[in-house]
Order: sequence, then structure tokens, then C-alpha cells
Amino acid sequence: MKIETTTDLAACHALRRAVFIEEQGVPEAEELDDQDDRAIHLLAWQDGRAVGSARILLLGDTGKIGRVCVLAQARGRGLGAALIRAALDVMRVQPGIRRARLGSQTHAIGFYEKLGFATCGPVYDDAGIPHRDMIRDL
Repeated sequence: MKIETTTDLAACHALRRAVFIEEQGVPEAEELDDQDDRAIHLLAWQDGRAVGSARILLLGDTGKIGRVCVLAQARGRGLGAALIRAALDVMRVQPGIRRARLGSQTHAIGFYEKLGFATCGPVYDDAGIPHRDMIRDL
């Protein structure tokens, strides 16, 4: 497994389409937004194939991790956790970034808690899926 920053938006979009649009039923208009051009993107590779991605938006002193996805056939091997750790590493070298934030689907809260995130704020709807914000210091 290898995780790297990338400018290959087509690969990131293909992964997000498979997971969010096709698998989870998120409307394309909500998944593909105008934030990608200003984000830092990560791709996870396994056996020479892109199998996961995430993006980071830098907002003041906070890095927002989003669009974290791993293809169904590649899950259960630690790729999601490795993507989050890689995103945290990228944020740590960004000037002025002191904390990480993300919006977790409620079923994944335990996954992010194991990575040091704590919930904050109420449950909210994002694309028809219940979410809750989570935060951690870097």
C-alpha cells in the first residue's frame, strides 16, 4: 500500500463516484463540488491500482478532511485509517494548521475516535446521510 498527494482529479473523482454516488446514492451535484481545485488530494494505491482517496481543505488554522473513500473490495485492510494518518501528516507541515476537522457518517464515528477525533455538535443530514462533526488537535 502507498499513499501520496496527487493532482490526478480524474482518479479521485472515479473513486468518489464508485463509493459515494453509485454505492451510497449521493447525488452527483452534491458530491462533485467547487472545492476540489483548492484542495490537497490523496490517493491510496494497492497492487498498482488506486483504491482510496481523501481531500484536505485548509481553512484558517484548521485542516478539513473530506471525501474519504475506499473501494468496497479494498476495505478491511487498514486503508481508511492510513488515509486519515496521511492526511494528518500533510496538515502538520502546513503553516498555521493546528487542528483537523471532518464530518463523519454516524456509523463511522468509532473508526474516527480510534484515530484521536472527538465528536462536536449535533447530528446533521448531509446528502441524506446522518453525519456528525469531529475534531482533533494535531
